[in-house]
Amino acid sequence: MTDTAKSPMFEVDTSKAPVQETDYPAHKYRDLHQHLAELERRGLLRRITRAVDKDSELHPLVRWQFVGGMAEADRKAFLFENVVDATGRKFDMPVVVGAIAANREIYSAGMDAPVEYIEKKWERAIAHPIKPRIVETAPCHEVVVTRNGLQGKGRGLDALPIPVSTPGFDSAPTLTATNVITKDPETGVQNMGTYRAALKASDRLVVRMATRVGGAGGYRHYQMHQKRGDKEMPVAIVVGCPPYVAFLGPQKLPIGVDEFEVAGGLAGEPVNIVKAKTVDLYVPAEAEIVIEGYIDTENVEPEAPFGESHGHVALEEYNMPMRVTAITHRRDAVIPSYISQVAPSESSVIKRVAYEPLFLAHLRDQLGIKGVKRVSLHEPLTGLLRVTTIVVEKGMPKTEVWRALYGAAFFKGDCGKICIAVNEDIDPDNADAIFWAMAYRSNPIEDVQTIAHRGQGHGPKREHGGEEDSTLLVDATMKSDMPPLALPKKEYMERARAIWEELQLPSLRPQPPWHGYSLGDWHREWDEAAERAAKGDYLENGRISLGRQKAGLVPETKFRPD
Repeated sequence: MTDTAKSPMFEVDTSKAPVQETDYPAHKYRDLHQHLAELERRGLLRRITRAVDKDSELHPLVRWQFVGGMAEADRKAFLFENVVDATGRKFDMPVVVGAIAANREIYSAGMDAPVEYIEKKWERAIAHPIKPRIVETAPCHEVVVTRNGLQGKGRGLDALPIPVSTPGFDSAPTLTATNVITKDPETGVQNMGTYRAALKASDRLVVRMATRVGGAGGYRHYQMHQKRGDKEMPVAIVVGCPPYVAFLGPQKLPIGVDEFEVAGGLAGEPVNIVKAKTVDLYVPAEAEIVIEGYIDTENVEPEAPFGESHGHVALEEYNMPMRVTAITHRRDAVIPSYISQVAPSESSVIKRVAYEPLFLAHLRDQLGIKGVKRVSLHEPLTGLLRVTTIVVEKGMPKTEVWRALYGAAFFKGDCGKICIAVNEDIDPDNADAIFWAMAYRSNPIEDVQTIAHRGQGHGPKREHGGEEDSTLLVDATMKSDMPPLALPKKEYMERARAIWEELQLPSLRPQPPWHGYSLGDWHREWDEAAERAAKGDYLENGRISLGRQKAGLVPETKFRPD
């Protein structure tokens, strides 16, 4: 199955290429194996040793931690060490799911930074990229499979334990945790994106690259090859990158930016890359598996159904056939797979942690709207793209609120169908709190606007047929002071929680708001009266109010101590 024949020679523009190393250099950034060891050290990895069927059991098992009512912090990465298929065939390679972003703590481990510093780390990496280092030998080339080794059952792609993501709907095992590498045929700049690839034969895949407006960089390369009259486009599908490289697949960067350079910016050092064996592309040297080949630019092939990240099943469509020319991998390779489909999911966490800082930087830094404190992309079911909540400081001018709403709506073509502005006391992850703000802080005739002529974007409806969508903007911020939230103050709720735990009552998962607080329309004398009541001295409050009796007023006439 293994062919160690020398790879063909390629022409390389050495004026643009990084300095080449003859010996394999040390590096400080973690590869996937080291990342899994770090997750296990932090208690974020579960090893599953019993036999698990990749075709019908593996993804559903991990899915339960996203739909079973577990808190995000309790999710783990699952390492399946005994993988079989529906026929009972056993695979040599383990499969890991959730290892990049089952939750924010796992993402944070991959970024080697606390969650609150990830935004700055992305900004610094994009502003200060570091060119990759070319190496001649690499772990990803420890095993090279070509020619006859790719042909037949149990060989090539069929030797890999690729899971079925949505059993009952998906028509094929599908590569999901991919970094798909293509190259601009004119400039030579590579692009790396996360695209799904369905297995069709031991040496054939069908790749789906986004064709929507503002779509994938790989698809732009595909179109360029077509215009040049090229019958095929070289491609390398990388499965299992160092986390710094893996994070770049779903990230949206300006056209023409090489993701390897930004990955170097994240790592603080050059990322090691190596020339692929059968295509003129560079791939991560520490990759687990690389699938090399050529995409047909003349013919397309039916692909899907497949459960998509927008939460619906993508129905069968024509997509890009790929002829596999080589599969290279580490001797101890681990295959990662993303939990995607209905959010929350691993893919939605990856995107959310990366996208929210981009939205915030756009509004606060590029547009100069300083009162914006946070941007939250709604994750459950809507999958980040449809509902955007902007958190702004109290008292922010109305014109700035609307500038923020418009800015968020148009930042990305496939995001912002519903944009809502709220104040800092509203938890944007709590739909009940958002409905509360909309119910009591907005006047629909004044605080709601709609925008026509928007594209459908990524979703069960596609823009191929020309069907348009629209956008809803809602200002649900406080326009003036309001009375306090009618819950006991924080100190009383905390005292009661201590008693709750003393009584060993069921464990609590507080949902904000879980205590009362002032919203501006409140007086110091009322605080003093409340303190007396909480201490059992309500009779003193009665004595004070008796002295304020008046004649001739209508009941429910407002009273202010001052």
